[in-house]
Amino acid sequence: MNSQDPNELESSVSIQSFLLFLLATIIGLLVAVLLLPIFLPNMAFSLSGDAPKAYWYLSRATAFVSLSLLWLSMALGLGITNKMARMWPGMPATFAIHEYVSLLGLAFALFHALIILGDHYINFTLLQLFVPFSMAEYKPFWVGLGQVGFYIWGIVAASFYIRPTIGQKFWRLLHYASFGMYFLGIMHGIFSGTDTSMSWAQNYYWFSAGSLLFLFFIRIVGSMIDALFPAKKQIPAARPTQG
Repeated sequence: MNSQDPNELESSVSIQSFLLFLLATIIGLLVAVLLLPIFLPNMAFSLSGDAPKAYWYLSRATAFVSLSLLWLSMALGLGITNKMARMWPGMPATFAIHEYVSLLGLAFALFHALIILGDHYINFTLLQLFVPFSMAEYKPFWVGLGQVGFYIWGIVAASFYIRPTIGQKFWRLLHYASFGMYFLGIMHGIFSGTDTSMSWAQNYYWFSAGSLLFLFFIRIVGSMIDALFPAKKQIPAARPTQG
């Protein structure tokens, strides 16, 4: 069992590695969109023409992938703070996965926004994608919540690399913004997603939110128990004197 203090854990993903991975992910996905119609001619109609639908489907699919990675990152983070991660797979491994999936989810969230530029139903512009609440044609409030959540996610992800500068206390306080970020993301998905009425999507939202609420409840109860019954520090036995 690894008893390492969560405050001593360090970032395992360099900023250079993340930026390279982000660039490779976006380029790879965009190249796939361009090349798939060549090798799969039946997809050409879905990716071109007056009403291409594949871009919308890709945007919706990556939205769920991104939200799932955010859920996993938060679940791992709660596992670290309530010390459940000490049982398995250990604090360092959990922290590394927590950081990695958070960055990976951010990359999918960016792709979720950019790929919709290929859809001609609403004709999003690049400015509308990155300026919150500027999309007047399609549910501006709910789309704007998702945009705000994306920027909060970016700030939280960037904090992994500036933790020594901002200090451990402020870093932990900043990470509480993850709860607001998740709330904005799930509200964005429920009220702006075209698949919310489907039973599988509703089950997904219930499980995602409910499981995090359960882990948060365990965290609160654990904190209350620690406050009521603080662990006694082991006092080392006195070294015997030589006669």
